Amino acid sequence: MEIVHQLIPIEKIEERVSDIGRRISEDYKGKEIVLIGILKGAVIFLADLMRKIDSNQLTVDFMGLSSYEGGTRSTGVVKITSDLKRSIEGIHVIIVEDIIDTGLTLNFLTQNLALKNPASIEICTLLEKPSNIQKPISVKYKCFEIPDKFVIGYGLDYEGRYRNLPFIGVLEIKED
Repeated sequence: MEIVHQLIPIEKIEERVSDIGRRISEDYKGKEIVLIGILKGAVIFLADLMRKIDSNQLTVDFMGLSSYEGGTRSTGVVKITSDLKRSIEGIHVIIVEDIIDTGLTLNFLTQNLALKNPASIEICTLLEKPSNIQKPISVKYKCFEIPDKFVIGYGLDYEGRYRNLPFIGVLEIKED
C-alpha cells in the first residue's frame, strides 16, 4: 500500500518559483540564456519557471540522463540518453533539475557541458537533499532543501506515477 504525505504545498512552490524567476531575470538582463531541462522530472518545474523569467533572449532545450543503480542507490555511472539539439557556445546556461540527491549526476553534467564552451553554467533546482550530497556542487538557484525522504509530485515520480500531483509529497510504501 502506498501512502502520500504532503511535504510542500503548491502555494509555497509557486511562491519560490516566482522568486527564482525574478532573480534569474535580474541576473541575466540583456544576456542570451538557455534553460536546459533534465528529463523527465524537471519538465513541470521548467515550464512554470520559464514563464516567470522576463527575457526575450531565453531559449529552452532538454537533456536526458540515466544513472545505473545498484539497489536503491546510484552507483554514480551517468549516461546521456538525449543530448542538446543546438550549440551552447557563448550562451549562458542554466541547468534546471528537479532534485539534487548525491550531486554525482550534476557534477558529470556540468563537466560535460563545460566542454561545449558556454559563457557560464549555473544550476537551478527545485529540491536538494543536503544530507545525501557526495559530490558538492555550486547551486545558484534552489527552491527547497528537504530531508532524506522519497518524494513525488510536481514532476517527480515513483515508477512513472505521481508526476501530476500539484504538490511535493513523501511516498511511504507499506507492505499489506
